[in-house]
Amino acid sequence: MTYEAALAAYEKSEFSAGRWTRPVYRRGAGPAVIVIHEMPGLHPDVIRFADRVAEAGLTVFCPSLFGEPGRSVTPGYGAREILKGICIRREFDVWATDRSSPIVEWLRALARKAHAECGGRGVGAVGMCFTGGFALAMMTEPAVVAPVVSQPSLPLPILPGKAKRARSIDLSAAEIACARRRFAEEDLNAIGLRFEGDPVVPRERFDRYEAEFGDRFERWDIDPAEARPGGGLPHPHSVLTINLREDGETKRAEQRVIAFFKSRTAAV
Repeated sequence: MTYEAALAAYEKSEFSAGRWTRPVYRRGAGPAVIVIHEMPGLHPDVIRFADRVAEAGLTVFCPSLFGEPGRSVTPGYGAREILKGICIRREFDVWATDRSSPIVEWLRALARKAHAECGGRGVGAVGMCFTGGFALAMMTEPAVVAPVVSQPSLPLPILPGKAKRARSIDLSAAEIACARRRFAEEDLNAIGLRFEGDPVVPRERFDRYEAEFGDRFERWDIDPAEARPGGGLPHPHSVLTINLREDGETKRAEQRVIAFFKSRTAAV
């Protein structure tokens, strides 16, 4: 069975860089934004967010890094993909602290390509869940100018070392230093989104982002009462997708992110 009908409005291509080749779905016109999906894959609620980015006058690139593109989230599908991500896939460092996942290098190459094709000041990028921290790690690529981290879940804050992982972010010291320098020299900033009380995205992790980046990190800790129910987890998790409500704080967060992409990527 194929689920790609959900992506019928998108142009599909294959992009290769380094060790990996992945499908990429593209829609829109204007400066580029890379929407990096969450677990379990490029599901319809991620596509809905990407649609809104494209409708705002931007070119959206949706790489498919795992899962089945277009497939709706179900408990069994989600559990299977999470297990693969933890146990099998070598593109992701699920447990490691103080380093980014190997697939980030492929995403940097995609950002270079997207900027070359779409122009503007640079490229926006948003990561979600397993990919949440990737947009900041991508800043070693000069084309990336508007990073958003949504419910960044790596390294997973469980098992022995939980306290250390809770405060860890999946960036190396060199990536942190690069982001700090670029924030200051290019007058850039980042946005971070999470639901308050989300055990997979501890408050300590956002405290660490603030400690590293100061007022260059725009922090959103959203009351879980603002969430749309769904997702099969005991606590709301997916700010811009599954748990996005069409009113209230999550909607304001979505609008802020899209406005951020538009303002930062526009040609100067």
